[in-house]
Amino acid sequence: MGCICNAHIGPGLDASPVCIGQLWIFQNLQPEELLAITQAAQRQVYQKGQSVFSQGDQAAQMFLLKAGRVKLSKVTEEGEEITLDIRKAGDFLGETMLTEDSAYPLSATCLEDTLTCGFTKSGFEKLILEHANIGLQVIKNLSKRIASLTSRVGSLSLTHLEDRLYNVLINVAQEHGIKERQGYVIQFPLTHEELGFLVGVHRVSITRAMKSLKESGKIRQEGRTLILV
Repeated sequence: MGCICNAHIGPGLDASPVCIGQLWIFQNLQPEELLAITQAAQRQVYQKGQSVFSQGDQAAQMFLLKAGRVKLSKVTEEGEEITLDIRKAGDFLGETMLTEDSAYPLSATCLEDTLTCGFTKSGFEKLILEHANIGLQVIKNLSKRIASLTSRVGSLSLTHLEDRLYNVLINVAQEHGIKERQGYVIQFPLTHEELGFLVGVHRVSITRAMKSLKESGKIRQEGRTLILV
């Protein structure tokens, strides 16, 4: 059976192959539980320029960007709008909905026609009441993510950029890569801009650090695949 979201995809929109049940927050669930998630998820189509949520709104939804792109921005006390990030199809937003009652610290605006697939807070609570193990596993997955982020923050305190970058790559590989005999394998491309964002330095510094790690034999690159030895 194809993805349910495909019935909502408009012409000209490229859908992500990722389905909501494949997100990290829903890992290690049973097939019938994943089916319940897929069937209960709400699909919403937004037009280019439309707001998904606004800074100051109650944080009451989490969703997969199934198609389209959104801009995350914040208005400063001086009234200046600052763009913080651009999210694309396949990205997940709003998991803080599960941890606290709070307001969105930023706004999400569609840069093109967009399709989201996810839950409101009340809708997800209803799903949990019907499938208690989903809630238990989500708590476990959130705990693992917090531990991973804590480790990533700790790596930022390392003095040498090469060490910081290598630790960030190890965290990414453990979370999203594959463990093979030669080491951890990251099969999806990571741009130097993305690595700079994760490490907290400029792209040029990442380029130099990557070169140093390759020369030391800590990493190898084979086409679009990165191997951490």
